[in-house]
Amino acid sequence: MLDWQKSVGIVLSDWTRPTLVGCMDRAYRERRFRRQIEGPLAPYFGAYSEYLADLGCSYVSHKKKTFVVGDFSAWLGRRGIGLDRYRPEDEAAYIRNSARRHACKRRGERFVLESLRAWLCETGVIAAPVSEPSATPELDRVMHEYKGYLAQERGLSPPTIETYSAYIRRFLVSVSNGRDLQIAAITATDITAYVRQRAPKDRTFAAAKDTVTGLRSFFRFARYRDYIQTDIAATVPSVPGWSMASIPRAMPADCVRRLLEASKTWREPSGLRNRAILLLLARVGLRAREIILLGLDDIDWAEGSLRVSGKGRQQRPLPLPHDVGEAIAIYLREGRPASACRRVFLCSRAPFDALKVTSNIGQIVRRATCRAGMNLEHAGAHQLRHALAIDMLRQGLSLTEIGQMLRHGSPDATRRYAKVDLDALREVALPWPVELS
Repeated sequence: MLDWQKSVGIVLSDWTRPTLVGCMDRAYRERRFRRQIEGPLAPYFGAYSEYLADLGCSYVSHKKKTFVVGDFSAWLGRRGIGLDRYRPEDEAAYIRNSARRHACKRRGERFVLESLRAWLCETGVIAAPVSEPSATPELDRVMHEYKGYLAQERGLSPPTIETYSAYIRRFLVSVSNGRDLQIAAITATDITAYVRQRAPKDRTFAAAKDTVTGLRSFFRFARYRDYIQTDIAATVPSVPGWSMASIPRAMPADCVRRLLEASKTWREPSGLRNRAILLLLARVGLRAREIILLGLDDIDWAEGSLRVSGKGRQQRPLPLPHDVGEAIAIYLREGRPASACRRVFLCSRAPFDALKVTSNIGQIVRRATCRAGMNLEHAGAHQLRHALAIDMLRQGLSLTEIGQMLRHGSPDATRRYAKVDLDALREVALPWPVELS
């Protein structure tokens, strides 16, 4: 067994410790809670301060958050806003006022106030937010049935179900216009008008394509449940697109080497986590979501392998390279905060929850490239996966082997990498026609 595999035993007993890394000592808590604040939040300030401390907030983080809460409470009091009238719009107004007072926008205020509002709702101090005004009980019932259909009849994963449901909810709210939902009254004209209105506003071609795919799925569901008597799924227009039109945007090989070399010097907890994530992207080719879902039980230290939860609910074992396993072991031993969460990678600041969305991984990559002194126009998590595929292709591996390594479900997903193999393309390219005199 390798040294880094043996070292994992050191942290096994620490994964379930009740004490969180970075918690404040009791003396600081008692001294901090004596602070007096004004406004409607004053009666709850001590309990909220204790809540922040129990989450594992550091001295500085706790001080900043409680200062914002105290200042926000005083601001509410000066405007005569009690907790019975407290609305999320008040938070936005406070942030604008704070930016004017300090001549700049202070980072983190929105997150602190959102966390405060969630705590007030959980403890019953204020009422939980109600559903959006445009949503009706009938719409909520239909959406609940649609989600069940996608899960039970279609076997889709929870993230896909949430994505489709978000598109369909926006569509139904738009066509109902605040009135009672009448699915049978939806016409092909309504669908076409909505797609023409919404598709150009989506950020990417993929998002527009997901919109029409979700609409077709919903109308098949509606026909299946007899909400409609005609098959109007066929009337959903297509979003124009061309297969294999784009070239994979990969990070240059020298930039990948420079990034991984720079990450060796990162010794703080977040740096250790980020290096392990970068190696999983660049050496194993994991997707961002696969990294988020990676659990402690998915790593077989004795065999040196990973169990990856990929697309389509597939689980595949992958070899764990030595440098990747060593980076993960160092993070678990020296950087990962103690938590009951069984995910490998956690947030570096309290509360120490698992990373939630794939954009967290993309943000880590972008910040890592800046920290390494690289000014790249495009830097994302998937670029490292593309770079791995192109590197394997240049080393002589076949497209079939690359597809197996990257866990592609279709050969077409791997075939597009052939477009970046310029040496091989030159061999099959026809000579450029010369001008005849």
